[in-house]
Amino acid sequence: MVIKDMNYGLLASLTKCHIMAQNHKYNRAKGDKGEDIACIFLERHGFKVVVRNYLKKWGEIDIIARKEGIVHFFEVKSVTAVYAERFFDAHRPEDNIHGLKRRKIARMILTYFAETDADPNAEFHFHALCVFMDLETRRAHVKWIKDVIL
Repeated sequence: MVIKDMNYGLLASLTKCHIMAQNHKYNRAKGDKGEDIACIFLERHGFKVVVRNYLKKWGEIDIIARKEGIVHFFEVKSVTAVYAERFFDAHRPEDNIHGLKRRKIARMILTYFAETDADPNAEFHFHALCVFMDLETRRAHVKWIKDVIL
């Protein structure tokens, strides 16, 4: 009896790990698609995407772009829904850009300027792009939150 309980616990743990791994893959794919849509959105608004997924061990910046000589940093938050309109008021993905996340982004911006030998006193902007993807219609809506305070 004890062996059966142990096996069931192991099976339940393995199943839970498998589900978590599948969710991670789904979330990564959703995030990648949201970033693809965000890049198209930015290019249509006159930005030139310089870097995607600027990654260091202490953080990541989703998109770095330039427009009129000014560097812009973007955090992309993606939401999928069968009817994305239902989520516009009910779910605010920008709420996930909390204090710790903003501090990490600020450190990443300093790192980017240091690595590129750019003037650390140069003008830059940080924005959030919320991408709402409707799985049924295969359409997306982008909400641009400009000049988020770090």
